[in-house]
Amino acid sequence: MFLPLMGLLMTSIIPVNGDLAPWRVINDGVMGGVSSGRLAFDEDKLVFSGELSLDNNGGFASVRRLVDQDLSGADSVTIVVRGDGRRYQFRLRMNDRFDGVAWVSEFDTAANWQTVTLELSNFNPQFRGRRVSDAPDLIGADIRQIGFLLADKDEGPFRLEVKSIEFSGNVSGTAP
Repeated sequence: MFLPLMGLLMTSIIPVNGDLAPWRVINDGVMGGVSSGRLAFDEDKLVFSGELSLDNNGGFASVRRLVDQDLSGADSVTIVVRGDGRRYQFRLRMNDRFDGVAWVSEFDTAANWQTVTLELSNFNPQFRGRRVSDAPDLIGADIRQIGFLLADKDEGPFRLEVKSIEFSGNVSGTAP
C-alpha cells in the first residue's frame, strides 16, 4: 500500500557559513569594466560588497555558486538579507556553465534585516540583461546555480548581507 504525500513541505537550505570555496565572484572586468566586488564571511552571514563603476561600459558585480541539493518540488526561495537600500537581483541558472540564461528576480534592500520570499514562477529568463522569450520554464529540479548581482547603474559602494537562503515547496507523490 502506498500513502499519498500531497501537501508535505520540502525545504532545502543552501549553506551560508564560513566556507567561501563554493562561491565565485564575477564582476564586469570580464567585459572590460572596473567594478569591484568581493565576498566575505562575517560571524553568521555572507557579505557581498564592493564598488560599482560605469567606467569602460561596466556596471555589474556578482557572486554565484553551484547548488548540489536536489531542489525538486521547490516553488519559492526565501532569503534573509540586509542591505544598503539598493535593488539587487537573485539569479538562478539551470546549468553549471559560466555564461548563458539566468532566471532573475529583483528585490529591494533596507538597513534592517528583511525576509524576502521570491516565487520561482515570477523569475524572468535573461541573457546579459535582456529578456529571453523562448527560454524553458524554470524548474526547481533543474536549478544548478544561485547568485546575487548588482547592476542598478548607480556608481559607488555597495553592501549586501545574506543570513540565509532557503528553497521550499510542496512535495507530491507516494510513499510505501
